Amino acid sequence: MIPTLISDLALILGVAGLVTLLFKRLHQPLVLGYVVAGFLVSPHMPLTMSVVDKANIQTWADIGVLFLLFALGLDFSFKKIIKMGMAPIIAVLTIILSMGVLGICVGHLFGWTKMNCIFLGGMLAMSSTTIIYKAFDDMELFQKRFASLVMSVLILEDILAIVMMVMLSALAAGSSPDGGALLQSVLKIVFFIILWFVVGIFFIPWLLKVARPLMTNETLLVVSLGLCLIMAVISVKAGFSSAFGAFVMGSILAETVDADKIIKVVAPIKDLFGAVFFVSVGMLVDPGVLVQYWLPILLLVLTVVVGQAVFGTAGYLLSGQPLKTAMQCGFSMAQIGEFAFIIASLGLSLGVISNFLYPVVVAVSVITTFITPYMIRGAEPCYNRIVAHLPKRWVRRLSHLGNAHQNTDTENSLWKTLLGKMLLNTLVYFILSVAVAVLMFTFALPLFRRLLPLIWANGVCGVVTVAMMSPFLRAMIMKNNHSEEFKQLWTESRMNRLPLVFTILARVALVAGLLFYICSRLSRFAAAFAVTLVFTIIVLMVLSKRLKKHSIELERIFVHNLHLRDVQASIYGNKQPLFAGRLLDRDIHIADLEVPETSVIGGQTLGQLQLRKVYGVNVSSILRGRHRINIPNSETMVLPGDRLQVIGSDDQLTAFARDLRQRLIKPDTDIEDREMKLGRLIIAKGDALDGKTLRESGLRSSYNCMAVGLDDGKPDLTAVEPTRKLHAGDILWIVGERSALNRLGAS
Repeated sequence: MIPTLISDLALILGVAGLVTLLFKRLHQPLVLGYVVAGFLVSPHMPLTMSVVDKANIQTWADIGVLFLLFALGLDFSFKKIIKMGMAPIIAVLTIILSMGVLGICVGHLFGWTKMNCIFLGGMLAMSSTTIIYKAFDDMELFQKRFASLVMSVLILEDILAIVMMVMLSALAAGSSPDGGALLQSVLKIVFFIILWFVVGIFFIPWLLKVARPLMTNETLLVVSLGLCLIMAVISVKAGFSSAFGAFVMGSILAETVDADKIIKVVAPIKDLFGAVFFVSVGMLVDPGVLVQYWLPILLLVLTVVVGQAVFGTAGYLLSGQPLKTAMQCGFSMAQIGEFAFIIASLGLSLGVISNFLYPVVVAVSVITTFITPYMIRGAEPCYNRIVAHLPKRWVRRLSHLGNAHQNTDTENSLWKTLLGKMLLNTLVYFILSVAVAVLMFTFALPLFRRLLPLIWANGVCGVVTVAMMSPFLRAMIMKNNHSEEFKQLWTESRMNRLPLVFTILARVALVAGLLFYICSRLSRFAAAFAVTLVFTIIVLMVLSKRLKKHSIELERIFVHNLHLRDVQASIYGNKQPLFAGRLLDRDIHIADLEVPETSVIGGQTLGQLQLRKVYGVNVSSILRGRHRINIPNSETMVLPGDRLQVIGSDDQLTAFARDLRQRLIKPDTDIEDREMKLGRLIIAKGDALDGKTLRESGLRSSYNCMAVGLDDGKPDLTAVEPTRKLHAGDILWIVGERSALNRLGAS
């Protein structure tokens, strides 16, 4: 007798194959086909054959989630994230936070439980990479600028979805969404990320390199999947989900030289188990639940469509995109998909969400998927209608965002420096604030409760805790907002201003979260009162000059103590001063010099320039855009805009830099006369060009003009061959400077 597992797999894969072929024919996403196939083979459809053992299929579906996230990790790279810059990060954080809060509010509107609302917010925050990719492919939109922006944001969304799953697991394990569980999960994530780097950099690449001579496609597949499942087990032992471990191992393997090969050999396994997972999603759809919850389904569809259109557009606007591009991006993301299913599966497996939520979310996903192409097409007409009603000044400003600005190397360097300072500053003061809160709740709160009534004890403890934390909280918000990097980026371009404001808002949100946590731990007042209190305290801290002075004094003491031993060592001669390195090798050091656009050395080779003979300097590298030429030879040409890394002494480098700035091509004083004009020349009998070929005419050499074509009465001009003789009556169209055309008698 055939085991039920085999017969069930035969049924779901057979039906899935037929349905997906139909969906492929209808140009619909295959994910929807799998969901429909699961609906057809579920016990909720009495007219068709149904799966016998749902538990076995659920196990296969869980394996499908593992391999889906393993494949996602294989496509992930920190280098990709860094190259994206700040714009997609700002957009994705705005969208996820806004849609998450919106989902929680809608859940509360229907009176659902707290966990249902939180998980619903997570589901609505994630757009579907699969569905959007399919829509862009079908509509041939990948060549559009906004499509690449959307895909970069979706990559970040997928990464943040993994983090969100870890957070949701922590909340579920803690049975209540408090800050302690979140803090514990953050610490665990930090540990796992450190493990990720250590293993990824040292062990795994070494293992694959040693075993490479023995690796075939078969053994590489077995080793890769074995590593994936081992990390999944480790992840569960550490208190995370197995899916998180699978993603971590995928991202480790993504940094190896075998990553592309692993992606190819794993793809069929991922597709098979992924299909089983999406079929299992459809099996949970109960028509009775859909009828019962038709109103929440319609409202959630409206929430996703309108919410993504509004907050998605706002997120891309904050990231510096013009209004039209922002609307095209925001409207494209108006659906939910695979990660909503994964988060719902997580909630069900943890037993913290109601059974009705899964089919409701699946129904919302199906409806929004069919709406997606119409939303993408409707972005431009909607933009035109909005532009027609907005004030002209607003339209002009919103439409010019991002169109004419490209970050220079200097700006990129400033951003890197500023964000590094902000991150370090925020991390240090966040840790100090958390330490104050932990100490107060551990030692002071019990003491206050023994001496005072409960309400007064909580109130006094809260006030004292916030007062002690306030210098650190204020420093988190305000520090670096008046730094030279911040000011320079602010004045350099309007494009930088929204991202800079976003850095402040992100820190304000972090401080608000800390204060809200303190209020919620010590008070049972309504959430609205706690939020109002939080922002009131923030405003008071920002405006307090005394707090500013106090936080600066604390920081100066800290920095002074940090460097006290180094200062003492320098005074007693036990350590060289910081500038001593410049005196090594007779003051020889390296400097970056940029070749001006009008420099006379542009277009010459290093051999022609003889820089070592003339100035005594050596060029070690040439930076040309994203290309770096190390140890250039005498045949290497120097071009305008190149950055030269030059080695020499102070005097040598100063002399070369001075000549580089001063030896420029003289500007053309008659620039107005250099404009090119199109003129018509009628060849007259006996004219200088009459009877000569174009080559013999000297049109280029003598007159510095160019023949465009011959007008012989045809719709288009006829190209003039160099050997064709010009005759009287020929009408020749030529291009040249006005003075040259006048000498030829062209009109």
